[in-house]
Amino acid sequence: MKRVAGIIAGALLFGAVAGASMVGVNIAAQQAGIAYHKSANVVTETAPAAEEKTEKTEKPAETEAAPVTENTPSTVQQAPVSSSVTSVTEVAKNAMPSVVAITNMVKYRQNGYSIFGNYQDFETEVPASGSGVIVQKTDTELLILTNNHVIESSESLSVTFIDDESVDAVVKGSDAAADLALIAIKLENIPTKTMEAISIATLGDSDALEVGDQVVAIGNALGYGQSVTTGIISAKNRDVATSKGTSSGLLQTDAAINPGNSGGALLNMKGEVIGINVAKYTSTSIEGMGYSIPSSKAKKIVESLSTLETREEIPESERGYLGVMVKNIDAQTAESFGMPQGVFIYKFIEGSTAKNEGLHEKDIITAMNGQGVTNFTDLSSILSKYRVGETVTLTVQRPNGDKYDEINVDVVLGQSPSSNNTSSDDQKGGIDPFSRNNGESGNDGSNSGNNNDNQNSREFSIDTDELWKTFQEFFNQYQR
Repeated sequence: MKRVAGIIAGALLFGAVAGASMVGVNIAAQQAGIAYHKSANVVTETAPAAEEKTEKTEKPAETEAAPVTENTPSTVQQAPVSSSVTSVTEVAKNAMPSVVAITNMVKYRQNGYSIFGNYQDFETEVPASGSGVIVQKTDTELLILTNNHVIESSESLSVTFIDDESVDAVVKGSDAAADLALIAIKLENIPTKTMEAISIATLGDSDALEVGDQVVAIGNALGYGQSVTTGIISAKNRDVATSKGTSSGLLQTDAAINPGNSGGALLNMKGEVIGINVAKYTSTSIEGMGYSIPSSKAKKIVESLSTLETREEIPESERGYLGVMVKNIDAQTAESFGMPQGVFIYKFIEGSTAKNEGLHEKDIITAMNGQGVTNFTDLSSILSKYRVGETVTLTVQRPNGDKYDEINVDVVLGQSPSSNNTSSDDQKGGIDPFSRNNGESGNDGSNSGNNNDNQNSREFSIDTDELWKTFQEFFNQYQR
């Protein structure tokens, strides 16, 4: 029994000592700011006592933790953010007041046989939709940049602003070769509330763009009003072939650009216009290939066209004429024979009162008063705003061996080639001697199919076979 009692007494003594030791450890831990949580089975640091905080603040500064600097490593790296870069929502909200919808009323001539067998020939006006960007305000006008193909062949133009107010506009100047045009609206015709609602766009630096940069496109898609799409710059300096020639140096984007978007704005994320939307590839096998004219090119066109006097068409009886016979050099011909695209001067009209001695046969007209032209329609559209006796400057490409020299020639416009009521093409400044369809309609300076065509053919009787032969010889001479 004594042995058993001794063992029990020893066990109690050991337990007492162990318990006292644990109590001592806990007290020491609490004083050190460390607590043991049974539920989590972890050790955490507790807040230091007030007197310890006071003690720490009294320590010298060099013992405190070093401040965080830009070079201090971080667990998560944050993408760089520029204060000048905004969201798509902000870009669209800020840019929409500077983008307009353009409605172009175009004459459409329809002829043919109806389902009842009778021949029909009538002319009507149909609307065409496009977009534009407000780029300048002068003392008297508001200037809007758009595509030339948006305003060409227009009978009338109207512009609808952000507040749905529509105002009539006129073409101030155009450059068909660049597919850009500037239209003007008199400030006196714009309501005050509209002037307060709109804004002038800022043309940015398209040369600074990089492939992959995000962009926003705004325009009058399908004529439904302003809409916004977004994408990236897919490529730069693209050459795109169209029915009217090859457009060079375009920006390619996957932002949706649809009919009606032409002439609208392509913006960077700063809200600057870095492109004028112009075209897209459409096919069941093609997706996301839209194109814009870079702002770096558009700026130069705006600077040139904005200096022109705003003119409206004048009556045909008062218009001036160049006194030359012309032929279109279209894109296909120009590419095949290594020639400039433009209006080819074939022959001078005898008896013309135009002072055009500086022009030569075989010159190719590519611009008039700084406005690029690609065909006879472009040229006659500009001429329709100038009177007899006015001086215009023609930019021509003149053959010089195996190359062409660009020359500017001043011409004093003369009266109509015939004192009688000649065909509409005579009145526009030229006749197409190469058309094999004399007396039939044409769109390249040939007869327009009115009742005076036969008179015109008799007055300018030409051996067309001989002309075609001469023209072909000229092409062969410069073919490369």
